[in-house]
Amino acid sequence: MASTLNLVGDPDADTLLAENPLALLIGMLLDQQVPMETAFAGPKKLADRLGALDVHAIAEADPDEFIAVCARPPAVHRFPKSMGQRIQALCAAIVDDYDGDAAALWISGDPDGKEVLKRLKALPGYGDQKARIFLALLGKQRGVQPAGWRAAAGDYGLEGSRRSIADVVDEQSLREVREFKKATKAAAKAGK
Repeated sequence: MASTLNLVGDPDADTLLAENPLALLIGMLLDQQVPMETAFAGPKKLADRLGALDVHAIAEADPDEFIAVCARPPAVHRFPKSMGQRIQALCAAIVDDYDGDAAALWISGDPDGKEVLKRLKALPGYGDQKARIFLALLGKQRGVQPAGWRAAAGDYGLEGSRRSIADVVDEQSLREVREFKKATKAAAKAGK
């Protein structure tokens, strides 16, 4: 397992993501409609504002107060209200289903890749694609490689691919992922 990550390009934010499974889950949750590194910087902003990323404190926070924390400039996400609500729902699910232990999603009961994918897809804000990308991120960069994880992650689990945040390890790979996404969008637009 890599002891470090380079998803944000900020050593403190990347350290938090590497050391805190909840931070990594929140970063992935925020990864939509903003640049990848902006999304994954969100957990550090929250930790700085709250003093720590405590799953229970977030789940139990007053919703309006938590949204205000998310909206404080620079905002945690360009849509602080909806994303603040999703972060709280995610934390509540982790508290309710995994006794507050985010890593239990991929550890508890020694699940295979299909089961981890199923658990991820059951989280608020995690659809099929986001769950597959996160599973690939766990396998490629965190050393979490349950049996069948690559197959469960689909194309995101392919060795050497440059499709998603799961493949970002430096500035070059970030550029390659951006180029892949741009080409995919252009192909989809041309096919319409």
